[in-house]
Amino acid sequence: MEGYLLGWANLLLRWANVITAIAWIGSSFYFVWLDNSLVRPDNQELLDKGVGGELWAVHGGGFYNPQKYLTAPKFLPEHLHWFYWEAYFTWMTGFALFTVLYLWNAGTYLVDKNAFPMTATTAVLAALGFLIAGWIVYDQICRRFGERKDGSDDRIVGVLTSVWIVVAVYAACHIFSC
Repeated sequence: MEGYLLGWANLLLRWANVITAIAWIGSSFYFVWLDNSLVRPDNQELLDKGVGGELWAVHGGGFYNPQKYLTAPKFLPEHLHWFYWEAYFTWMTGFALFTVLYLWNAGTYLVDKNAFPMTATTAVLAALGFLIAGWIVYDQICRRFGERKDGSDDRIVGVLTSVWIVVAVYAACHIFSC
């Protein structure tokens, strides 16, 4: 019965993760397009309010006029929409899928007694440790090298992150079953 339930959980979490990732990527593409399509407003009133770009668009019979402020306006509306749930749900469904697939069956999928003998509990703790260490290393790379005045930040962060991924994969393949 447990295998049956895990199979359904796997299927549902996979689809939930794919759908939320599509929503996240879609909203990201929309905002990239929006940023690239904004034009500087001609209206002095908008410029005085801090509007750096605007766009007129039509969709579904309605007219839209999104405006981008260069800094936060003096007063934010009470009903401010934040586009963060797509990313949160993608992360949460991905972690839940990781839990169902690997952590729940750590003895089968994470432990290779020939490579590195350990218990399933040790494998779960090591996998979670890898995730936490990865986040800490990536966070430190971004904090220390992410905002350079000379514009080399993307290259440095990209190279250091790539090196960290290679090191982490090498270490993980010597500890876990790869």
